Amino acid sequence: MSSHRQSKKRRYLTWGVAGAAVVAGAGIAAQTSMAATTWPAQRTFTGRAFDACTAPSLAAMKAWNTGFYGAAAVYVGGKNRGCTQANLTASWVKSVSAVGWKLIPIYVGAQPSCQTGSSPEKLTAATAASLGTSDAADAVAKASALGMKAGSPVYLDMEPYDITNKACNDAVLTYVRAFDKALRAKTYRSGYYGFTSSSAKAVANATDQTDLPGNMWYALWDKKNTTTTDWPFKATQWTNHSRGHQYMVNSKETRGGYTITVDRDAWDGPVAITG
Repeated sequence: MSSHRQSKKRRYLTWGVAGAAVVAGAGIAAQTSMAATTWPAQRTFTGRAFDACTAPSLAAMKAWNTGFYGAAAVYVGGKNRGCTQANLTASWVKSVSAVGWKLIPIYVGAQPSCQTGSSPEKLTAATAASLGTSDAADAVAKASALGMKAGSPVYLDMEPYDITNKACNDAVLTYVRAFDKALRAKTYRSGYYGFTSSSAKAVANATDQTDLPGNMWYALWDKKNTTTTDWPFKATQWTNHSRGHQYMVNSKETRGGYTITVDRDAWDGPVAITG
């Protein structure tokens, strides 16, 4: 994501070491794959969303409620979350939801050991499965405490890494599978934020799609407000309201007297169930 956060320049540089892979992959794993579980209906938003490192104040959210954006992404937790969240409380979630905002929960989980830069929590082959399970439990607890109910998605934030490093990539996929399986066991939908040149590509190209995310939020900074015309993976992947596209970053915008630096997203996928 933008300021959690590597700079835009650094993130482009990180892409350079990500390596190339052939776009492949099967269809998405079912979001509601646990047949015995009764799932709440998905709450879908289609339109323009923004994400900011820190959740804006309630006053700013009210001022920004102009119709240009209809949803806002918020960092609900994770040891690698980079910004403080003084505004992000259950009361804030209830209030902005009442105004009409839809919310997109992000969790900044463990990052791979082969990733450029330092992170407070990194995964290895030995710890990937257990970290995925424990981080998912924490993500559900954090989302639930904010009033984001069962049936809501949680988007796992995986920053760029060298996907040509097989051992590292395998560990990431193990972590993601454990995270997603544990999320769905708690009746939260699995989502994933990643880069089309690396972390998202790794998931899309995985030969085994078992327990991989049911929703894909792809970072492709082409300034195109779409989830279809620039879709970089197979047309059969993440269909039926399961996509988000971060298409512009570090956009300094003023609405109603409040200036916020945001990333812009095209959205056609699940958002939090609140209220």
